[in-house]
Amino acid sequence: MKKYILPFAVLSLFYTKSEACAWSDPDYDYFNLFTQTIIKDKSYLPFLHSYSTRFYTEYNPTLTAQIPDENIESWRRYFNNQLSYTETSFLVNKMSMTDLNELKKGNPNNQLLKKLGFGFYQKYAEGIDYLIEAKYLEPYMKINYVESADSFYYRENQNDKNATNLDYNKTITALTSLYNAAKNQEIKQRYGFQLIRFNHYTRNYDAAAQAFNTYVAPIKLKGAPYIMSLDQLAGAQRGLGMNNDANWNFFQVFKDSKSRKESAFVSMKLSDTASFNNILKRANTDDEKNMAYFLLGYEDFTNPIPLMEKMYDINPDSEILKVMAARSINEIERSYLPTYYYASDDNNSDVQTTALNKSSDKTTTETTQPKKEELSFWQKIVRFFKNLFGGSKSENVNKADQSDDELLDNPNRIPVFSKNNAYYWSEDDKQIDFLADLEKFTAKTKEKSKDEYWQIADAYLKFLKKEYKASTEILVNIKTTNPEYLEEIKRMKVLNDIVSQPKITAEYEDHLMKDYSEYFIKKEVKKDTANTNYDYYGDVPSTADFLKDVMANRYFLQGEDGKSFLMNNKLSDLQYNPNSGLVKSVEEFYRKPNKTRFEQQIIAKNMDDVGNIDSFFNVIYGDRAMRTADFDKAKSYYEKAQSFTGIPRLNYDWSGNTQKITPRQYSVAEYNGFKNISNLIFGYNVWESFESADNQSMQADDYSAFPFIKPTMNKLELADALIQLKKIGNGTDEKAAKANQFIGNLLYNTSILGYYRQVFVMDVDNSNGGKYDFWRTDRKNPYRYYYKNFLDTSYIEPDNFDLSIDYYKKALQYSSNKEQKARVLFQMASAEQGKYYQYEAKNPSDVSYSDPKWSEKNDAYQKQLDNIKNQKYRTYFAQLKTQYADTETAKNLMGSCSYFGYFMKR
Repeated sequence: MKKYILPFAVLSLFYTKSEACAWSDPDYDYFNLFTQTIIKDKSYLPFLHSYSTRFYTEYNPTLTAQIPDENIESWRRYFNNQLSYTETSFLVNKMSMTDLNELKKGNPNNQLLKKLGFGFYQKYAEGIDYLIEAKYLEPYMKINYVESADSFYYRENQNDKNATNLDYNKTITALTSLYNAAKNQEIKQRYGFQLIRFNHYTRNYDAAAQAFNTYVAPIKLKGAPYIMSLDQLAGAQRGLGMNNDANWNFFQVFKDSKSRKESAFVSMKLSDTASFNNILKRANTDDEKNMAYFLLGYEDFTNPIPLMEKMYDINPDSEILKVMAARSINEIERSYLPTYYYASDDNNSDVQTTALNKSSDKTTTETTQPKKEELSFWQKIVRFFKNLFGGSKSENVNKADQSDDELLDNPNRIPVFSKNNAYYWSEDDKQIDFLADLEKFTAKTKEKSKDEYWQIADAYLKFLKKEYKASTEILVNIKTTNPEYLEEIKRMKVLNDIVSQPKITAEYEDHLMKDYSEYFIKKEVKKDTANTNYDYYGDVPSTADFLKDVMANRYFLQGEDGKSFLMNNKLSDLQYNPNSGLVKSVEEFYRKPNKTRFEQQIIAKNMDDVGNIDSFFNVIYGDRAMRTADFDKAKSYYEKAQSFTGIPRLNYDWSGNTQKITPRQYSVAEYNGFKNISNLIFGYNVWESFESADNQSMQADDYSAFPFIKPTMNKLELADALIQLKKIGNGTDEKAAKANQFIGNLLYNTSILGYYRQVFVMDVDNSNGGKYDFWRTDRKNPYRYYYKNFLDTSYIEPDNFDLSIDYYKKALQYSSNKEQKARVLFQMASAEQGKYYQYEAKNPSDVSYSDPKWSEKNDAYQKQLDNIKNQKYRTYFAQLKTQYADTETAKNLMGSCSYFGYFMKR
């Protein structure tokens, strides 16, 4: 087998979050607990940290509305603040030209203009006349599209208006005349803006540049009209190939504008070092240098601290310095606070090995600790998350022989470390501890800056370092009236309180409901029925979601698995991984008397409808007893499960514009998890095809001597039949041989390899899924921190193939029929194959794919497996070949089972 290696850069393109959904969104992969948007200058909202969109405010009209528009502010001042910001925006941007002309004529029909009265026009005639002219021009203010041989996209709207649709000379003459007639300098400058824009959009770039120098620059105003004009000048300079001048002017627009920063940034094209260096060389003032450093830090993927230090030296109160800090904190959050945390299955850490002392109830640890500075990136991340979430259960409850640090060698279980990860920055072969450096920076800045922002940031970084007391002390001493700051401080105090709590008691649960209920009781949000778009992502992970995970972890560590499970899952979810210990713990919580308010309102609300709850639990227990061949116990459970209404599945209807979800209704003759089980379950495979109908894949045996084996049975009847077969099987005659064979058949047919593998694992059919994967560990519970990933990490107690083999051995012993013995031996060989699969899954290759000798070593590993398989797991195939090759059964099996045919011919 050849080994193919893809470059890391290519591999990174395929990385998505743990669930590997096609619609994965990196901004949903972590808990964003630090609110970036608390920055005071909302014009920088687009430049906060996001991986999902180019700009933070994209597709978010609520945030976009918070960005101030200097043009609207300028007009509001012009109208002497008679209008609110919203009214001014409506007047300038949305009011029709007809409405303004009616105002000019003295007959306003618009309600806003009526409120202002006729005298409004008389007072602000120049401004209203300008707006009328601007609204006339606006539909045409687009650059003309020129088709070329290199055009590669289709323009749907061929008849769009553009600037060339206007008569050039007439328009220039009219605007020049209006410019000359205007008395108000700001209105005059606005006409100059129209002249520049019109020339720009008609591709008269030289005329546009000349218009700026003639009509705008001489007026010594640097407000909104000037910024808008400069933006148009830069566009014209780009058209002339004057890229350095264009970038410099776009840079000025970015620096001075509030609403045009995003478009100016796109226009600047700071993607190459030369352009940035040219801007930096031209920067004369501290303000320009500060902004240039910000742009480099925003666009680059290097460690931002050195640039932030330069910005600090210029102005520690700079708003853009806070933007850089917010982005940096968010980068760290993405490493520290993943929404899903998966434990590794491999116990191969070379950092710390934990051994369970078999002679006592205590866990002893043999440790080889590296020096602190030698800890790898993954070791640091796991150390933090383990400590934040209190460590794995093995440290607190003597349940599992697990290595505490076994995640360290499995980075695929934590968000990939790439340029999107800022916990460490690599520079000149040195790893920079970003969190430590950022904490030093914020601690220094909070002492010099007057803005409380830096105290909040410092407190949050201490929270990430688990210094909860120090974090809280900072928070309680912050004096501020800023409502956004106050809300952030309040939330961070809650985080410190809950995360620092080592044990969740009934008293503490009462405290949560009394003081923090808003974080646990989800408010019902009325859905917009007019919006038919399906939301693939759901809600962005919130502080409430994070606290829910913390609580789930605390319960997990305390051994309260049922409560931990229900913090993140519904009761009905147990059907997907019905392992006995967890189900028992959930049942104990269900039956717990005198539940606290928190248990009743937060946890118990996830006890969703599963029909009869007692029957639901008893079916799961009965199924487990059947898999362990304890038929009497299974019967006792099934007797209490006769009210079972079916495995609680849902039907999803995607027809029409909305998604409809309804409980699945089972038909009278349909298998529902308890009834309608065919007696083919006691038969054997004709061929192995899980997709085929049971009467095509399975063959019934002769049940005439066993009248209690009915054509169709429920699980209670099935258990009773097995009890009777077991009694008959205690004999030594041919009937006893058949009884033992039937029991062996049922145990094999309901194992992971059997056609009826779904019957005792709470599934509705045998189609592929995690339940039918061979688990690669002996652990009783693969979940280490919580059960949030319950539906993504399949685990059911593994099959014991020796149970079916033991019954087959009795059948082989008591049977005198050679054909029957051949059939029994083949069934035994199939069960033995299951044992081999379990061995192989528990002993995977440890050869690294990056090993240059991977192919050679992998071939050796496969050869070793083949030897073990032939030496230890081909016992009954060998016996069948040497003693029963002449039987009709063996000959038929060679035709239906290709591997057996190959084995017989070797």
